[in-house]
Amino acid sequence: MSKMLQESSVDGSGSRFTPLVVAELAPDTNQETIAWLLSRIRDRQQNGGDGDSFLSMAECQHIIKHELDTLRAKDETHVPGHDSAKLYPGKSIVRRLQSKGILIQIFPLHENEELKRLSFSWYKRVKLSLQPLDEIRHYYGEGQALYFGFLEYFTFALMPMALIGVPYYLFDWEDYDKYVIFAAFNLVWCTVILEFWKRCSASLAYRWGTLSRKKAFEEPRPGFHGVLGFNPVTGREEPVYPNVKRQLRVYLVSVPFVLLCLYVSLYIMMIYFLMEGWALSVHAEEPTFWTEVLLYIPSIIYAVVIEILNLIYRYAAEFLTEWENHRLESSYQNHLVLKVLVFNFFNCFASLFYIAFVMHDMALLRQSLATLLITSQILNQFMEAFLPYWLQRRRNKKMTRKVQKRKTLDEKQLPLIEQVRLEADMSTYLGTFDDYLELFLLFGYVSLFSCVYPLAAVLVVLNNITEVYSDAFKMCSVFKRPFSDPAANIGVWQLAFEAMSVIAVVTNCSLIGMSPQVKAYFQDSDQQLIFWTVAVEHTLLAVKFILAFLIPDVPKHIQIQLARLEYESLEALKKRTLFIRTENQSLSLSAEKTDQDKEYHTIYTFCEDGIRLLHH
Repeated sequence: MSKMLQESSVDGSGSRFTPLVVAELAPDTNQETIAWLLSRIRDRQQNGGDGDSFLSMAECQHIIKHELDTLRAKDETHVPGHDSAKLYPGKSIVRRLQSKGILIQIFPLHENEELKRLSFSWYKRVKLSLQPLDEIRHYYGEGQALYFGFLEYFTFALMPMALIGVPYYLFDWEDYDKYVIFAAFNLVWCTVILEFWKRCSASLAYRWGTLSRKKAFEEPRPGFHGVLGFNPVTGREEPVYPNVKRQLRVYLVSVPFVLLCLYVSLYIMMIYFLMEGWALSVHAEEPTFWTEVLLYIPSIIYAVVIEILNLIYRYAAEFLTEWENHRLESSYQNHLVLKVLVFNFFNCFASLFYIAFVMHDMALLRQSLATLLITSQILNQFMEAFLPYWLQRRRNKKMTRKVQKRKTLDEKQLPLIEQVRLEADMSTYLGTFDDYLELFLLFGYVSLFSCVYPLAAVLVVLNNITEVYSDAFKMCSVFKRPFSDPAANIGVWQLAFEAMSVIAVVTNCSLIGMSPQVKAYFQDSDQQLIFWTVAVEHTLLAVKFILAFLIPDVPKHIQIQLARLEYESLEALKKRTLFIRTENQSLSLSAEKTDQDKEYHTIYTFCEDGIRLLHH
């Protein structure tokens, strides 16, 4: 590896350049395979530039990743030097090399000096200022920056809920009737914060230049496979897979599997209630300190089981979604998110709904919600921060000692080969999926049942503050640098949060209708109570959708700027078209006067940053 790295930092002209991405091959990889892979990669390079002054390092690395992902076999039947690695036209080369163990991993390198500056301004010093989102975006890309921006926004949005929840907890803990006002505030809160996040997200995307990013001609994802055919839109060769076969896999395999998993989750929930009933009966027979502690044991065990089931199901959902063979990455993400959200929502909240609306036991609901929330936060902090850090230190202990010795002796920057070896052993960051999922579940705990347990918002605020520092630490010190993910918003997760807010309206209205304070007004007729509860719930849903319609997703000043840019682009195009017509007419007249056999070739290149006119 050392020789390859030394050679890779010098191009054909002998000048040195900065390596951006590392591709680690197996030690026993055939030289014929290496030569073939390099030739295929070089075939994709066409009159490009390094763009040092135009593109950030994260954007350059994203371009390289895109080029590698779109490498597909042509006429090869197998990987040269490895007869067992079969290929067919259209098969992703990188995916085949990885599945056969020839290509171990591909990852972008950290920039040590820039990483030090980012770490210091991000998490290495305690401060009251906001996160350096622009620096995060420059180093990690828009996808990561939008996640941390949403995490920061969600934390600030929880402050009113937390401030209101503390006095409710301190002064009216046992008085459930007083939580009607808290539930009403909850209804407005969960709607308004999501609408204003859209505006905040649009402002960030506009500042970063991704607000108008289009995905009309999205490339096939690397894992997509099929018979090589032609795209009717672009006319290029790419794999083709029948949509009917994909739909059969979804509805005949994936949907039944999800339903089976929901049944298993329901069965485990009923076991939890049996354990809860046994603990209550033991405490009722002989109340002691230990039997009171015993009351919390079933909820703690159930919370741990929920996290284990969510983890197992996540791997199964990824396998099924990969097997469904979706053509586009957006379609793959939508199906994966839907599978995971349905199961996680049912697995985490089904017991709370059962306690609230079947058992009508608000004391047990409060205890279960508190136990589930606190236990899940402790487990998430351990799994996401402490465990990766401990494993990383243990794995790289020997390597770090060697590096420190060399740095002490040479008093120089870490050699490239040592940096690559050190980063190659780091854990791989799997993306923002799990981070958004955690925030989604926390949002559910707060918006659905926080009127019963007002401290839920306080606990989530504390969790989010530690989450900012732990996630920043992981990104800078524990994980390899991830490839950037250009994004204009948080994608399908916006719809997920909005769906949760709709469910929150129904849940809180039902809790208000069940309160003795409201029932006192409808003592003679339960039907009237149900009628008015449903009417209020429908009215609030209507108000919610009206608010969503009235509050613009994009701020007015940004709409004006976008309209101005579009107008200026059209005006520039008109002027260029007029200039071209005038020049063509003058060229035609000049040719007729001089009667010379001379050809004029005009090539018009339309780019996002203008129009260039080249004469040959």
